[in-house]
Amino acid sequence: MASNPPGRCCTLGKLFEGKPTGKLTKIDNKIDAYVATPPEGKAKTGYGILYIPDVIGVWQNSQLMADQFAECGYTTVVIDPFNGDPVPLNRPEGFDLMSWLNGGSDGKNPHTVPYVDPIVEAGIKYMKGLGVKRVGAVGYCFGAKYVVRHYKNGIDVGYIAHPSFVEEAELAAITGPLSIAAAETDSIFPAEKRHKSEEILKGTKLPYQINLYSGVEHGFSVRGDLKVKVQKFAKEQAFFQAVTWFDNYLVEE
Repeated sequence: MASNPPGRCCTLGKLFEGKPTGKLTKIDNKIDAYVATPPEGKAKTGYGILYIPDVIGVWQNSQLMADQFAECGYTTVVIDPFNGDPVPLNRPEGFDLMSWLNGGSDGKNPHTVPYVDPIVEAGIKYMKGLGVKRVGAVGYCFGAKYVVRHYKNGIDVGYIAHPSFVEEAELAAITGPLSIAAAETDSIFPAEKRHKSEEILKGTKLPYQINLYSGVEHGFSVRGDLKVKVQKFAKEQAFFQAVTWFDNYLVEE
């Protein structure tokens, strides 16, 4: 793997302050989603961002971040990859994340590739229906794998932060630019995985970027404690990393 499977650190973090301004909707009358629309006069027409979240799903932090992307001109759609079954924030010790991924004790609602891929494909199709001609995608933790996997289905440019579950072959198969935000301390995307990812990306001959943020841990860009200066700085810089990446590689002059 280019990054390890998710662990308990993927469920821990802080709630951002603010009130989301977008709207909740359903894609194909079944997939929960949140749509953030740019303010009048600021839209980058024809360009949008598909937001594939961490295991917390469509929650306050992902909604507020979608609003920020919209403020920068990008119609942004957050999809729920978990079929209405996200992980609540800050699970106690002993929470079995892998059991949850595989559908729990009865296996009835798994969150594995055969079940998540169609949701991502529906999200891309939905964005096209909104008039988005070029799709950028952001993936946080769990969501990173599905950004990497879906260049073939219409993602033009990608950005991922502290990725989990990405296979080396998936990373090698991307067909467009990719930017990565990495944490200094991250057992899921440790230095050796980061360096291996760099080798793979270099081999693709496509534009890539890997930024390493000191003093922070896995999840910092979407669940960091904004009352801690180093975490606030890293979170904000990782966001601007994504925006400037899309401004440069997604938007055609």
